[in-house]
Amino acid sequence: MTPDPVPLAVPRVLLAEESLPFRRVIREALTAFRVCEVDDAPSAERAFEMALRREYSLFLFSLPLPDMMGDMLDRLLSTAYPLVHPGSHAAPPVIFLIRPTDTPRFEELKRDVRVRGSMPLPPKLDVLLSVTAKLLPERTNSVFPPHVP
Repeated sequence: MTPDPVPLAVPRVLLAEESLPFRRVIREALTAFRVCEVDDAPSAERAFEMALRREYSLFLFSLPLPDMMGDMLDRLLSTAYPLVHPGSHAAPPVIFLIRPTDTPRFEELKRDVRVRGSMPLPPKLDVLLSVTAKLLPERTNSVFPPHVP
């Protein structure tokens, strides 16, 4: 008799963005089209606290946050995350949410191996689904047709 397979954990995403409407749109789109759970925070401080309490598969950070730049939050978490989560050798990959004025700064950041892309704000569904395609499994029982990047 073979043991029952251990269910795989659903990937968890940490979203840090000041705008509640943007957070809501991103959270609802991800949970509708991707197999994941999304925790969201309006500030870097709150996101940092959440990342130290739970394990995540992906970070989505706005570059400008009210209390700190998103890239600074990511740098802090890249050091602290593996220390508080046994078995994690590195922090999860990160996607930055950028405004047009953030493009030059993002160009410097994308050299980091953990940076997997960017998404413009306001959120665009096709871009969100494209940048998360290789990071989060596609939801197969969605009422929407599958997204083809």
